[in-house]
Amino acid sequence: MVLGRVLVVDDDPAVRKSVRLILSKAGYDVVEAEDGEKAIEVLRSGDNPLMIDTIICDIYMPKMNGMEAIAYFRSQFPSVPVIAWTGQADMQWADSLFKLGVVHFLVKPVEPEKLTAVVNLTTREHVLLKDKFKA
Repeated sequence: MVLGRVLVVDDDPAVRKSVRLILSKAGYDVVEAEDGEKAIEVLRSGDNPLMIDTIICDIYMPKMNGMEAIAYFRSQFPSVPVIAWTGQADMQWADSLFKLGVVHFLVKPVEPEKLTAVVNLTTREHVLLKDKFKA
């Protein structure tokens, strides 16, 4: 049984692979994108973007940085929880991100147990929200 679908947006392929392995082992379907532009493409390409239950987005990426991508995610898909993460613990970014509507801010590297716990929480909240809109 799949617990939910997670979009991982990070320019580092090794990080994406690690997150995919951790979350797949925990029971999640994982979709990947290497930058904000690709993430938007992934969301637009599916038949229902709300099938993504959580978005994990890096802050520092080429083309479209995490702040721009997150602003787009929050404006177009406000019910989908967004977890921001970065390798640099900058609390100024954290404050701006929470104002954008990010539900969690993580600093890499993240322990697998903590990552899984945060995704469990955000995904469960999104799945419960989706259940409220069934006909």
